[in-house]
Amino acid sequence: MAAVEPRDLEVDQIIDVGQSLLMQVEVLFNSLFRTWNLYQIGIAIGLFALAHVLRAIFGPRIREWMASRENWPKWRIRILVVIHQRLRPIFFVIMIWATVLAMREWAWPSRSYLLSIVATLALAWLFIVFVTRLIKSPFLRKFVRYGAWIYATLEILDLVDEAETLLDSAGFSFGSVRLSLLLFVQAIVILGLLITVARTLTTTTVSSIRKNEDISPSMQVLIVKMTQIGFYGIAFYAGVKAIGIDLTGLAVLSGAIGVGLGFGLQKVVSNLVSGVIILLDKSVKPGDVISLGQTFGWINSLGARYVSVVTRDGKEYLIPNEDLITGQVVNWSHSNDFVRLDINFGTAYHDNPHDVRRIAIEAASSVTRVLSTRPSVCHIVGFGDSSVDYVLRFWISDPTGGLTNIRGNVYLALWDAFAANGISIPFPQREVKVLDGNPFTPTQNATLD
Repeated sequence: MAAVEPRDLEVDQIIDVGQSLLMQVEVLFNSLFRTWNLYQIGIAIGLFALAHVLRAIFGPRIREWMASRENWPKWRIRILVVIHQRLRPIFFVIMIWATVLAMREWAWPSRSYLLSIVATLALAWLFIVFVTRLIKSPFLRKFVRYGAWIYATLEILDLVDEAETLLDSAGFSFGSVRLSLLLFVQAIVILGLLITVARTLTTTTVSSIRKNEDISPSMQVLIVKMTQIGFYGIAFYAGVKAIGIDLTGLAVLSGAIGVGLGFGLQKVVSNLVSGVIILLDKSVKPGDVISLGQTFGWINSLGARYVSVVTRDGKEYLIPNEDLITGQVVNWSHSNDFVRLDINFGTAYHDNPHDVRRIAIEAASSVTRVLSTRPSVCHIVGFGDSSVDYVLRFWISDPTGGLTNIRGNVYLALWDAFAANGISIPFPQREVKVLDGNPFTPTQNATLD
């Protein structure tokens, strides 16, 4: 006797399940033409039409009443908006359940059997609509809503077992693991629920961590990243184990893939590792003012692959983490926010240098952002060709406010102070001396030109 192939058995199983479902549909279709079933269908259609009329009557009035509630909280207004959008199914569910309860009191239960199914389906669908409104993502909301509608419909019609058999029969075996549509659906549902729980826990934990002022910003970022990896990793592992997939058989394959990715994505891995090092050694953190090459700005955020630096002109540079580890970085606010700035200037030789130093210090101290707790100083640094050269040093504590603008303000203060006290700022001068001798003749000048 010839052996039967497993694929032939699966095909036969699919055919048997399909024929069983078709027979049930045929029986249900034939039963619809019974007298009382036709009455129930007509009652359901009439109640739906009446719900549509009630919505047309009460909808505008409820909308006007909602518009008059200006002082209500936003969350209450949102609930009213959702209810207003679902007035027709709400009216339909209320009326059909009232009809079912009344018919159960005055007639045989079989006379309201179809109405009970329709009422249960309508109530389940309405409940799913309101629950899925809590999901923020539109795509995920629709996906969950349609999936829940399908499951609720199969459960109410008592077709869950047949649907599971049909989905399980459509698949193939891969070693000791059987892959089927049923396994795929279970994986989506279980992983979706676990990832949702992990996301909720992660959001709550991250919010608590960011409110804790005892943890430094860099450590907060590191803890947040590790928390996200931990929760989502546990959710994925638990979901895969729950649907019955053994991960031990994939250990060698995942190791080979990891080695290949390591060689092919060296820069990416280097940036990831550099990001972890930056978070651990706290060399830079969100809010620090840094200079890297021609880029000067403050750190907006620390990412897994790059650091976001915002400059004074509004540009946002995404600097790879590796550059901050291997290159020279000037952190203006690493250990504190105090920054010392130097300004070089010169005055004429006939001006008293003692007065110049005093006036320069007073001018710098008069600028708003210059710190008075760390006094400004002025020193002579040399005797130039045309001027006595000075350096004025002052401190600020808000480098995020910019450096060029504070230098400009101090220069203006120096200009005003020097003008008020008669201090002159010389410009380069050259003395031309004509030596004795024969002057150039026009012919010679022409030759030289």
